[in-house]
Amino acid sequence: MNIWQRELIVFTLLFTVISIIGLFTKLFVPLLLALIALLFIQHLRQIHRFEKWLRTGGNSTYPKTSGVWEEIYYHVYRIKKNNKRRKKKLSKMVDQFRQSTEALPDAAVVLNESDEIEWANKAARAVLGLRSGDKGQRIPNLIRFPEFISYLKSKNYDEPVILPSPQNNQITLAVRIINYGAGLRLLLAQDVTQLKQMERMRKDFVANVSHELRTPLTVLKGYIETLQDFDEGSSPLLTNSLCNMQGQTERMQHLVDDLLLLAHLETKGKKHEIVDVPHLLNKICHENRVDRVKLILDSPANLLGDENELRSAFTNLLGNALKYSPENSPVQIRWYQTEKGVFLDVIDEGEGIAQADISRVTERFYRVETKRDKKISGTGLGLAIVKHVLMRHDAQLVIRSDLGKGSCFQCAFPLQRLRE
Repeated sequence: MNIWQRELIVFTLLFTVISIIGLFTKLFVPLLLALIALLFIQHLRQIHRFEKWLRTGGNSTYPKTSGVWEEIYYHVYRIKKNNKRRKKKLSKMVDQFRQSTEALPDAAVVLNESDEIEWANKAARAVLGLRSGDKGQRIPNLIRFPEFISYLKSKNYDEPVILPSPQNNQITLAVRIINYGAGLRLLLAQDVTQLKQMERMRKDFVANVSHELRTPLTVLKGYIETLQDFDEGSSPLLTNSLCNMQGQTERMQHLVDDLLLLAHLETKGKKHEIVDVPHLLNKICHENRVDRVKLILDSPANLLGDENELRSAFTNLLGNALKYSPENSPVQIRWYQTEKGVFLDVIDEGEGIAQADISRVTERFYRVETKRDKKISGTGLGLAIVKHVLMRHDAQLVIRSDLGKGSCFQCAFPLQRLRE
């Protein structure tokens, strides 16, 4: 028998007794009102005791009582005890999380939706200059680099932003923001000083070696051309050897030129001039003198940028489209503008690129392995140069391709680059 059944039985017995007494004394209504008043006063007293117990925290043992109120006290006490146990477990997990993040070598800062600091680990205090009293402060007021503030406002956190440490400008940080929870964000700052130094050493090495190779290659090429001038064709072996030497020398020359161009793109400052893109495209198509190139100029838009760099990028795209498509197939170049930006599409009907290779074709020296009737020469640096040029012009290279049907290489420039 549960508590509610027992309470109902007690009330039924009391009501029966009152009914019997009231039948003989003619006082049924006064007795019933007295019973209701008595029960009402008893429950008011229990409510008062219950409220007083809750007001004091409800942590002590609940008051001794009986009936349904004993069940209420017991259930509330059990809920509070379970909540206390869960709170203790959660607090332990939070402490473990904080201890683990304190041990991280990377800086970690928790930000709320208003860019205010909720929590920061030890590394954040060391490399970002934050203090324990900075909780509640807005992070843009403490890290005032323009590139970081722009990154924070952009809401686009796919790529990290590189900036020096506010504490030591000799330290380079890669700062990334990760959204999580309801409006919370985790800011992570990794020390990439050594990686940047290695990258700089790699760039310097490539640039120096490429520069040093130019002179012996030029001399070697000159001697080969001289020997070819003296060759009267009496020895097929000699003639063929000189032709092969010249071809390999020219290939090395192109490779060195492309490496130097990449090194130049990675190190030199950006040039800002108004580039007449329609005129530039006309010149590129005229220089190639290929009848199957169709130029469509749907916009007279000019760009702010470097004409030589854009010429290199566009020439590489057109050269690839011509090399990797049949000799009798058309290649289309289209320059147009939409509300989202200005675009250059280079479209061919060549062999196409597999979806697995599209994300890698802009890597240096990456060549798609495809069975072809003839070998296609190249350095494997053309699309890497295109990617770097577009990055320097705040643009993106979008590649769409189907195997056996052709490819579309799209250069997408933002509207901010437009100039009259």
